[in-house]
Amino acid sequence: MDVMPLLILVAGGAAVAGAARRTPVPAPLLLVAAGLLASYVPGVPDYTLDPHIVLPLLLPPLLHTAALDSSYLDLRANMRPVALLSVGYVLFATLAVGYVAHRVVPDLSAPAALVLGAVVAPPDAVAATAIARRLGLPSRITTILQGESLVNDATAITAYRVALAAAVGAGATWATGIREFAVASLGGIGVGLVLMVPIHWLRTHLREPLLQNTLSLLIPFAAYAAAEQVGASGVLAVVVVALYLGHRSWQVDFATRLQEEAVWKVVAFVLESAVFALIGLQLRVVVSGLGSYGPGEVAGYAVAVFLAVVVVRFVWVFPATFLPRLLSARIREREPDTTWKAPVVVGWAGMRGVVSLAIAFSIPATTHDGAPFPARNLILFLTFTTVIGTLVVQGLTLPPLIRRLRLPEPDAGAVTLAEAQAQSEASAAAEARLEELLADERNALPSPLADRLRAVLERRRNAVWERLGTVDERTGESVDDTYRRLSREVIGAEREVFVALRDARRIDDEMLRTLLRRLDLEEAAAYREEGGAGG
Repeated sequence: MDVMPLLILVAGGAAVAGAARRTPVPAPLLLVAAGLLASYVPGVPDYTLDPHIVLPLLLPPLLHTAALDSSYLDLRANMRPVALLSVGYVLFATLAVGYVAHRVVPDLSAPAALVLGAVVAPPDAVAATAIARRLGLPSRITTILQGESLVNDATAITAYRVALAAAVGAGATWATGIREFAVASLGGIGVGLVLMVPIHWLRTHLREPLLQNTLSLLIPFAAYAAAEQVGASGVLAVVVVALYLGHRSWQVDFATRLQEEAVWKVVAFVLESAVFALIGLQLRVVVSGLGSYGPGEVAGYAVAVFLAVVVVRFVWVFPATFLPRLLSARIREREPDTTWKAPVVVGWAGMRGVVSLAIAFSIPATTHDGAPFPARNLILFLTFTTVIGTLVVQGLTLPPLIRRLRLPEPDAGAVTLAEAQAQSEASAAAEARLEELLADERNALPSPLADRLRAVLERRRNAVWERLGTVDERTGESVDDTYRRLSREVIGAEREVFVALRDARRIDDEMLRTLLRRLDLEEAAAYREEGGAGG
């Protein structure tokens, strides 16, 4: 097995993604552009998307990381708009885009057109999350987009299977489609519900962080495989398990949380970089299969399908946003009011991604009677152009659109005040507990050590309030900023001494690693405090 193409893909994708952080262009767009250019560079290997790799091996960890970063409570509070987009919109887009494609493209039969509609229906979880993080969208819009992208793949894959059965001659009825959708969705949720509690129990009872993190890496693959094995939706199983684990992550010990966060950041970075580079690298493969279709002909088809995908989303989003409010007083009371700006952003944020391409590449070459699948290569091309079109056109224009709309941003002062109040309540409870413990003779400590514990709690209570205070005009820092900077400087001085002692053979490397880890944990705590401040 030649591993060099894989190494080139991972290293190249990581390099481009790293470079994108120094540009105003979102990393997904730069990676796609780099893949498009690289696809025609002599010597670059052919990277054909294999759905047997993308769906079971790449999709589960990407969904898992996105769900871990999502809020179960926020998703539950926005269940109605999320369901309307992740289920209602995907089914509507399958039918509407399929109808347009059938009318515009002469070679597409109705079942084949529905296959295309299902393939391009779901916005991509990776693209939506990456763009939303970069843009700093209002929290409710971000929650809705993330929730949609977590669930819509399950709807699209089920719709694709029903449409494909009709296209290859296996026979499909409305009853069959409804039954398959029910089995896939309810089964996937059921598998997730069955797995989430024992997996969480195992995570909280393993005492070795390395074993806990090994388990963490296996969880999305195990949930996906278990659901698919019984004919249910692996996507929904992964999402249910990850939402539960993320909601209860506080019950896992701190060492595991620190390691797990670092591990999953690396996994997500590598996979996202490779996925978007792979999208661009499909250009040569897709174009080579067009055969007798002329450039002008396929360009016209591509524009028509792209416009249909964009327009159909707005046709669904606006009524889905305002009609329920108009018809239900309960919805108006329970959900915050909204303006036309929110559905404009949600409508324009429907970037497609690697899942659509993977599903398209899974279309069989022949039907049940041995005839070639109708216009398979054309469906691949139209899927590719739709994915590229949405990523480039919508991805590049979404940031200026959001700036132009001037969506309300979170009040930084209000956020800091809420954080300070929460920290004050927690510190008060911690101080009361400390005094209770110190009153027990078994916990007796020398006064300097007891005072040090009290000082740590006082420091934690005051740190957030200090961010609301005055700023030193000479340095531009608050008292809290200066404290953290000096803490890092002091830790750095200690680290240099430890290394010098090791080099002088006064301590060995094992002791050096122990001492450095202790300093690293202190510096990590300071860094995390700074990150919480938005630093």
